[in-house]
Amino acid sequence: MHQPADTPRPSIYYDYQVHAPWLASQHGAQPRHTVVIVGNGPSGMVTALELARHGVPSVILAAELQVSQGSRAIVFTRRSMEILQQVGTAQRMTESGLPWRYGNSIYQGRTVFRMEAPHEADDRFFPMLNLQQQYMEEYLIDACAAHPLIDLRWGNKLVDIAQNDDGVRATVDTPEGDYALQADWLVDASGGRSAIRDAMGVRMEGASYEGLFVIADIRIDLPLPTERLAYFDPDWNRGNTILMHREPHGIWRVDYQLPPGESPEDALRPESLKSRIDAQLAMIGFGGTPWEMDWSSVYSARTLTLPDYVNGRVLFVGDAAHLLPIFGVRGANTAFQDAQSLAWHLAFVVRGWAGRRLLANFSAERVGAAREIIDEAGKSTRFMAPPSRGFRVLRDAVLSLSLTQDFVRPLYHWRTSRPHEYTHSALNSTGDDNALFSAGPAHGAPPLNVRLGADDFLLDHLGGSFDLLYFTEAEALPAPLQAVVADVRARGVPLRVTAVGTGRAVAGADQALADADGHFRRRYGVTASGGAYLLRPDQHICARWLTLDATRLKAAFDAALPQ
Repeated sequence: MHQPADTPRPSIYYDYQVHAPWLASQHGAQPRHTVVIVGNGPSGMVTALELARHGVPSVILAAELQVSQGSRAIVFTRRSMEILQQVGTAQRMTESGLPWRYGNSIYQGRTVFRMEAPHEADDRFFPMLNLQQQYMEEYLIDACAAHPLIDLRWGNKLVDIAQNDDGVRATVDTPEGDYALQADWLVDASGGRSAIRDAMGVRMEGASYEGLFVIADIRIDLPLPTERLAYFDPDWNRGNTILMHREPHGIWRVDYQLPPGESPEDALRPESLKSRIDAQLAMIGFGGTPWEMDWSSVYSARTLTLPDYVNGRVLFVGDAAHLLPIFGVRGANTAFQDAQSLAWHLAFVVRGWAGRRLLANFSAERVGAAREIIDEAGKSTRFMAPPSRGFRVLRDAVLSLSLTQDFVRPLYHWRTSRPHEYTHSALNSTGDDNALFSAGPAHGAPPLNVRLGADDFLLDHLGGSFDLLYFTEAEALPAPLQAVVADVRARGVPLRVTAVGTGRAVAGADQALADADGHFRRRYGVTASGGAYLLRPDQHICARWLTLDATRLKAAFDAALPQ
């Protein structure tokens, strides 16, 4: 029998809530479910919330009775915040978190490179926001609990699965014993130690780096800004890199590499942690400042991915699908993009709006994203923790030259996580005007936000369906376009039409947005004579036109919704 811990986890800043376990004896006979999601981490809950937006119910199996221990993911990108806005938690994140946009690379006491992440008036969210994962999970849990299509079951641990062409049968263990659960689809969002992945015999591809790193969260009062601080080759930890981040509630993250041969057990001994944190504080001029430990852990940098995220009726997402280095804030931020993508692809298959071929596209796109991240993250990892003598010689040469030579300093750039552009997606229209645009988001890119008012942005009005942005100053959409829109909706496909121009109501459009000064048009690369963009439910661009007619719009939908 599964007996999850029912004592609140220790923390000096976060009050853990222990939830009551879901027990089969307290409920009636189990129906067959549409989707079962294993894991209540970021990827699992965002998947459930996005499925629910498309009218698809799900059951979330949470093995524990409380949110995860320790701060874990602490840096969330602008694109992650845009995704969290779609599921209703971005406002609470913004109110609780610390925004920032600068990163500093420090060598021999000098800032040799300063990263500045772009931030424009059109952006609702800062490039990065620091907040401990417990709070992010809490906000997602509250959103799930408020949705009638989501059944979150605490203390339910999946112990076995069997699948066939029609669905999945799961065995779930609870504090009172196990029960059977049947579903059409099962989503594995159980994390890097996925038992499902192991049981199915699917293997990841890629590399694991030998170096081990310690994460330590300490409470300390430091008069330093909310910026990323990276210290290269410090006197007390030669050849290695130390990272520091400010977190809310007076917490600082200290991240450092261990020397070869030291075990995780030795690294986490209180005396070891204290001596190294004291050495770091002394190096930056705050030796003797009192501090208190909250949480510590050890991790290794890995660049691994499954070659396919779809295995019959089982779909993989987040760390169950790939393992990526945390350098460049790639963990949870990649998981959010995975979840948003999986949810709309799966929902459209479940609702009958597209054939199962659409799931192959989810896998192809997100495996491609993982491989791009692996390539970028590998460069950062090899610079921050050289895996061989050759890489170390190169890194040391950059460190030395950076004291006097400007041209090498950009090599310190940590290649921050960015939203993947599905440039070669099978869902992109082949007959549009993508190649003719000189500006604006291209095929597969996420949209550019546009400030419409003091607290009003374009992305506040989009998402959860296909979105057709139609630039016009006419009083109505052309009748042939309205006919295509009607045909798409007759199939059940959710589609919103937004007219961009005067701001006055336009016949055939669901909403109208004003662009009096032409800023919206310029940002999207369209002219005064018109133009259009088609966005998928995950907001990525799948077609754009300088001129749009009914035939081209129908072709775009045929490409985006394979049967």
